[in-house]
Amino acid sequence: MEIKNARILLTGGTTGIGYETAKLLSTQGAKVVICGRSEESVNSVAKELGIFGIKADVSQEADVERMFAYALENLGGLDVLINNAGLGFMGSLLETSSEDFIKIWETNTKSAFLCGKLAAKHFIEQQSGNIVNISSMGAVRGFANGSAYVSSKAAMSGLTLCWQAELRKHNIRVMQVNPSEVITPFAEKIGHQSVDTEKKLKGLEIAQVIVAMLALNNIAFIPEANVWATNP
Repeated sequence: MEIKNARILLTGGTTGIGYETAKLLSTQGAKVVICGRSEESVNSVAKELGIFGIKADVSQEADVERMFAYALENLGGLDVLINNAGLGFMGSLLETSSEDFIKIWETNTKSAFLCGKLAAKHFIEQQSGNIVNISSMGAVRGFANGSAYVSSKAAMSGLTLCWQAELRKHNIRVMQVNPSEVITPFAEKIGHQSVDTEKKLKGLEIAQVIVAMLALNNIAFIPEANVWATNP
């Protein structure tokens, strides 16, 4: 697809991967709507990048419906959904409460389902569209203390596979990006401290992968991309 003509809804667009992706897409001419839970942050980033923004909690169905209505009205349609919103959590199996587990699943997995469902309805009607799910290498390979987070991302892989099987016949491309360790505020919030950060991935590298996948001619798509730092 031509990025300069794209109308894109990106969830979780105020920091990290989401922010860098919104910035890169907008500089290439795309029309972008982002969302976030903080109205102040959403408005600040939207103003900075010259894009649209709306406060929304994508784990809540009413907010998702309102967000889609806003995006369709302001963009004049929709070509791309990027499911990027997510929360991190680290805790051993014994220390993870059911409340913690449910909260991570609602934000990381339920939100992707809710957004994907509304996007698919619109894309099927127009017989074209793109869904990009931002997951994690945790979806491919588990790690200690990752029960809630890893399982939520592995479930996203399941959604991606099912949507690919259902939606290809409607000319809808469903793609997934699995970043390895990325230096963002996301990692800091869960208490992860990395060393030698200059060798680690930043949000920009993941944004470049997302944009490259979308820019591929519509006759082809990349089902899944795993992104590693060269020498971390």
